[in-house]
Amino acid sequence: MKTKLLFLLSFFAFILSFSQIKITGKVSYKNKGISEVNVTLKDTYDGATTDKDGNFSFETSEKGNHILTYSHSKYIGVEKDVNISNEDLNINTELKEQVNEIDAVIITVGSIEASDKNRSAIISPLDVYTTAGADAQISSYVTYLPGVQKVGETEGLFIRGGTGSEAKIFMDGSLINNYFSNSVPGIAGRDRFNTSLFKGNVFSSGGYSALYGQALSGALMLESVDFPDQSSYDFGISPIFLNASLQKVNDEKTFSYGVSAGYSNLKLMQEVLNFNTDFNEAPSGFNGDLNFRFKTKSGGMFKYYGMFNNDVMGVKTASLEPDSQYFLVDLKGKNTFHNLSFKQKFGKYLLNVGASYSFNRSDLNFSSETNNIKSSPTRLLTDGNYLNFKTVLERKINRRVTARGGFELNQAHEELSIEEVRKDYKDLISSAFLETDIAFSNRFSAKAGARAEYSSYLKESNFAPRFALAYRLDKDWTTSFAYGIFYQNPESRYINSGAKLDFQQSQHYIFQVQRTVEGRNLRLEAFYKKYNDLIKVQNIANIPGQYQPVQTAVNNLGNGFAKGVELFWRDKKTIKNIDYWISYSYLDSERNFLNYPTTLKPGFASEHTVSVVAKRFFPKLKFQTNLSFNYAKGRPYYDIVTENGANMIRNEGSLKDYSSLNLSFNYLPSIGKKDAKAFTVFVLSVSNVLGRKNMYGYNFSNDGNFRSAVVPPVNTFVFVGAFISFGVDKTQDAINNNL
Repeated sequence: MKTKLLFLLSFFAFILSFSQIKITGKVSYKNKGISEVNVTLKDTYDGATTDKDGNFSFETSEKGNHILTYSHSKYIGVEKDVNISNEDLNINTELKEQVNEIDAVIITVGSIEASDKNRSAIISPLDVYTTAGADAQISSYVTYLPGVQKVGETEGLFIRGGTGSEAKIFMDGSLINNYFSNSVPGIAGRDRFNTSLFKGNVFSSGGYSALYGQALSGALMLESVDFPDQSSYDFGISPIFLNASLQKVNDEKTFSYGVSAGYSNLKLMQEVLNFNTDFNEAPSGFNGDLNFRFKTKSGGMFKYYGMFNNDVMGVKTASLEPDSQYFLVDLKGKNTFHNLSFKQKFGKYLLNVGASYSFNRSDLNFSSETNNIKSSPTRLLTDGNYLNFKTVLERKINRRVTARGGFELNQAHEELSIEEVRKDYKDLISSAFLETDIAFSNRFSAKAGARAEYSSYLKESNFAPRFALAYRLDKDWTTSFAYGIFYQNPESRYINSGAKLDFQQSQHYIFQVQRTVEGRNLRLEAFYKKYNDLIKVQNIANIPGQYQPVQTAVNNLGNGFAKGVELFWRDKKTIKNIDYWISYSYLDSERNFLNYPTTLKPGFASEHTVSVVAKRFFPKLKFQTNLSFNYAKGRPYYDIVTENGANMIRNEGSLKDYSSLNLSFNYLPSIGKKDAKAFTVFVLSVSNVLGRKNMYGYNFSNDGNFRSAVVPPVNTFVFVGAFISFGVDKTQDAINNNL
């Protein structure tokens, strides 16, 4: 019996082995084998996984018609009909790459870091607050990135050889016409907007999307917080300001509102520190804002933000003229801004609608003083009203293609008066745009778009095509190229004549190579910008003290170029608990515009700039120390005057090099009960620790024989402050985001 049983078992085993059919093959993509592909007979347990060369092999006892399936997360699944008889099968298959947002190469040309969600550089509020020397201002933080010049005597973002007015700032897609506070000549205005209002800030130093216009150089796109986590109360106190705010959220988390108010005054710090600027009235001001957000039942979101502030300042400087001892300028300004936005998905479509209104008044009075007797003031009064409306409709056609388009209206009405000069400027810029993102594969993607504008004042229209390409060289290395044409109206402050003017134009060519791995980012970028139709001006009135000549545009015959290379390296992983970055920019730029008598290197452009930022966090101590360093090669300066209707250079030269070492310390103590929801930060910040005497330029006397340096209001500034939030404990988030 044992012998018969063994025989039967051997016989059945032989029959089974004889009936097994071997299925082999190779799975490839563009003739290269793919590993880790699951190959199975549908509705059976038979199958295998491909090896490193894409080969697979398995046996089956199935017979007849079946379906062979191929699956891999990065490739489109395939099913093949097979007929299994008594012979082995060899089946080779070619797969197509599956494009997805996580693995697809993204276009980062002109930006610093890649984000799978937004496909651009993201600047977090915490990054801004913890960068020494940034003064909690987004615009100051951006100067630590490559391509942005540190220009201290006037506000604005000076990007790659462009003026401060050639870069624009947007909030939730809407243009902010007066992002900076009113200022006096030689002292830059500060950011009007609280950094914590925004959840992410996208900075483009060139080649930006067709959704944005009226900027020759770059764009800073600010996106406000969608919805607060929960109700909270916040307080901030320091020797120069006091503010408080509250944010309330309903239990269903469908509606929230918030208000804030603050007061600032530099008088106390002026008494403590040795200021270079003699403020006969210390800078001070009130500010307040209101916000609300609510979600619709269909998943939409309304957001409103409104703010107001006023500015008061008086500056007294030694006069360069023999007929007076001092030159005085007094400022009284006020501003209001309102922004309403709506976002809603309708099936495959995403609708974004935004509208904003702003009003700004700058009231400057210039006078001289001799033996405590003031002259009659010269008043420069400027009022501006601005309206913006924008709508964008986006549709994701498939995994590979996304299209978006819309239109925008920008209306400006400005009135200026100084002595006999009057100006009443009105303009409506109507714009339409269309753009598409195409992912040809996970290695290759493109963005193409165009923008068209019409100006009611210029009575001219333009058409601006833009495109960008990105290719992944390997897992960590990508390369990008961007080209675009950008238009901008002449600045309204130069318009006061019957001259026939047109749009100013720039063309951007940008090439980038970037390596990104976890916690590390290396970027090399080269660019070339060509300027056409820039504004040329002549002086028509002089304000006493030669601070700010009033000029008028005469034609669009200006031109110029800017070219350079940039390096950016950021590392969060090599040294434990240390985040640092290094940026370097080389800029070669020349222009013949405004009152330049010939082609010159712009007075706002430095040839070499270097920035170093380092942050060290001590998690157990809840303590952070930050260091930053800025260096810029000395900029050129010019004393340009108008004689016999022609502009000429009377004095010129180069400033000494600029450098500043800054330190800040942040401490997050535990206050109150252990389980209390509270977040506290104590801040100590010292700007220009070494007390270097930097300078931004010169003012010249009317005859050109005397000059005085334009310098920062103070060489070394010390800031001490405390920020307390009740209702939301952000301590752990602060710790995690700094590691």
